[in-house]
Amino acid sequence: MKYMKEVKKNFLNKEEFLQDYATKSIDAIRLKKEKEDYRPPYFHDIDRIIHSYSYTRYLDKTQVFTRSTNDHISKRITHVQLVSKVARTIGRALNLNEDLIEAIALGHDIGHTPLGHAGEAILNEISLRELNEYFAHNIQSVRHLMSVENNGRGLNLTIQVLDGIMCHNGEMLDNVYEAVSKTKEEFLKDYELSYKDLKTLSTKHPMTLEGCVVRISDIIGYIGRDIEDAIMIGKIKREDLPKKISTVLGNNNKDIVNNIINDIIENSFNKPYIKMSKKVYDALLSLKKFNYEHIYRYSLTKEEKEYYKEGMNKLFYEYLQDVLQNNKKSIIFKIFLNNQVKNYNDSTPAKRKVIDFIAGMTDELFISEVKRVCKTPEKVL
Repeated sequence: MKYMKEVKKNFLNKEEFLQDYATKSIDAIRLKKEKEDYRPPYFHDIDRIIHSYSYTRYLDKTQVFTRSTNDHISKRITHVQLVSKVARTIGRALNLNEDLIEAIALGHDIGHTPLGHAGEAILNEISLRELNEYFAHNIQSVRHLMSVENNGRGLNLTIQVLDGIMCHNGEMLDNVYEAVSKTKEEFLKDYELSYKDLKTLSTKHPMTLEGCVVRISDIIGYIGRDIEDAIMIGKIKREDLPKKISTVLGNNNKDIVNNIINDIIENSFNKPYIKMSKKVYDALLSLKKFNYEHIYRYSLTKEEKEYYKEGMNKLFYEYLQDVLQNNKKSIIFKIFLNNQVKNYNDSTPAKRKVIDFIAGMTDELFISEVKRVCKTPEKVL
């Protein structure tokens, strides 16, 4: 391109005005060195993520409620886009690197299983039993982007993006998020450790302030929207929200999102950390507890959980036998392993291949496969 240098300069112009604690493109580290084009590395990572097959599968993955007949209920793709928007709003207000924020946000749930957290809990039981390793969607997101996506070649994303995804854990809420500097080697060590010591990793903060923004934005992106979804299908009523929460945050998604974002901006402006006031932090902590007690624990009935647990276990052992016996007629070969490069197929243990496949399944594919292997009549929401 004739104007390549000028174009590249245009892409980087805004970085001259980022705050001192922001992450610059010049800081980017890839797992494998490669020549960058005119796109800055974090911007390029966004492109790689949204063009991946994993990103496409967000469209048919559960957020909270599986197979609702209401078309307005959130899917995983809705949540991911909301997190991206919330995080970029905070990032722009604080003069942070929005490209890095967007890449982390769009990739943070790539490793989520079908049926959301219910499916994740079942697959974790299988992984612990069969591999003596934990399964967590944030770790699987990193694995998928590093080693499974792109037919087993991985996407060679920057470690700043991968680390932000690994440490996003929206289940853990802190009052203050401070970035912790890491080398590539330290990031990889944390990643490997997570399979054996998930609890330790869940307390670790990202290596960038942008990653910290996505971590808190994950909670902001789901906490109010899940309430709206639950109200929509009659799980709770708006007046069920305790007054001590609604007087601080509001009782609808719009107010909850705005109040938390404004509080974070107010307490984090020109600071080397992301912080909430004690009042907002306490209210958000109480709201998370309310959602768990009144929404998440009832997202599936006891019968549905048992049905899908039986189904996932049966599918695991069926697919495992298919891999071990090289049954090319099996669905795990037809839509997964036949497309993977030789290095992935040769170096990945059979049980890990099956877990990669199940984790990547959409709700529709998973449920249709469970119907096939289970004699128990399906319980539908």
